[in-house]
Amino acid sequence: MRRALEAAGEAAAAGDVPVGAVLLDPGGVVVGVDHNRREELGDPTAHAEMLVMRARARDIGDWRLNGHTLVVTLEPCPMCAGAAVLSRLERIVYGAADPKAGAAWSLYNIPQDRRLNHRVDLVEGVLAEECGRVLAGFFADHRR
Repeated sequence: MRRALEAAGEAAAAGDVPVGAVLLDPGGVVVGVDHNRREELGDPTAHAEMLVMRARARDIGDWRLNGHTLVVTLEPCPMCAGAAVLSRLERIVYGAADPKAGAAWSLYNIPQDRRLNHRVDLVEGVLAEECGRVLAGFFADHRR
């Protein structure tokens, strides 16, 4: 999560919402790190989670990310939670809950919805206070 927080800082420095993501392979090796790039790329889908999953799929030549773990500073939105399910991730670890758009527990629980063909394990609240402070600070500065 510390590495994801560093990436979140890079997003804030670039003027984007400070969310960072790290992707671990089945052996626990970091195989991807990125941050939100919506502003930079002009792409509404350029969330940190999407970027690390896309890059890894390209690197291994397969959309299936079986056994991989996504570590992200903010609870995934519906798009990212859905992509985690579709890519067959094993686990999502996240920091701060997102009561306005969270789809890995707060509003929805897409990763563990039994109606879907795959379920993703969830670990929530890792360094939640620190992750939340980064986001709160960004939005407080943004409003000024």
